[in-house]
Amino acid sequence: MKRASLIGILTTTMFYMLCGCLGYAAFGNDAPGNFLTGFGFYEPFWLIDLANVCIAVHLIGAYQVFCQPIFGFVESQSKEKWSNSQFVNGEHAINIPLCGTLHVNFFRVVWRTAYVVVTALIAMIFPFFNDFLGLIGSLSFWPLTVYFPIEMYIKQSKMQRFSFTWTWMKILSWACLIVSIISAAGSIQGLAHDLKKYQPFKAQQ
Repeated sequence: MKRASLIGILTTTMFYMLCGCLGYAAFGNDAPGNFLTGFGFYEPFWLIDLANVCIAVHLIGAYQVFCQPIFGFVESQSKEKWSNSQFVNGEHAINIPLCGTLHVNFFRVVWRTAYVVVTALIAMIFPFFNDFLGLIGSLSFWPLTVYFPIEMYIKQSKMQRFSFTWTWMKILSWACLIVSIISAAGSIQGLAHDLKKYQPFKAQQ
């Protein structure tokens, strides 16, 4: 598991760094948010379609991973608050031909469907996806990906203060904080620029 995580993180980091650093070095502020179609070239079609399918699979999986804690929290709190409600707690068996019996909770179906619809509407109302995603990533990157894991590791390993490893981990944490602040500032500037020509439910060209 450790080796698989290491390979996955290194591969992802390599692709992100290539797109980010080389793309900015080549095009500067004119680098498009979508490298696949942002230059006006749609050939070869099969390659663009394959890349879009891969992106869709990636985002669908990521959406599920990030939403499950929210779903679990709301559903557990609802079960505690309305413990006698059949709508919230009841499991209903539905027989599906060739698939067997499926147990469905109506509250779960309604709540999760409503959540997806609301988030989709918000995404359509605010079409500047890249800058908005960049801002969210900037705000969540340092505390969740850098600060808390480093502090937990230092605490768990009982690392001595001002030792060689402790010092470099702190330097890494502060460096990532600075990167996050700069990234957030750039995303806010991009959002402010997009708001000048903002039209609801219309994708930015």
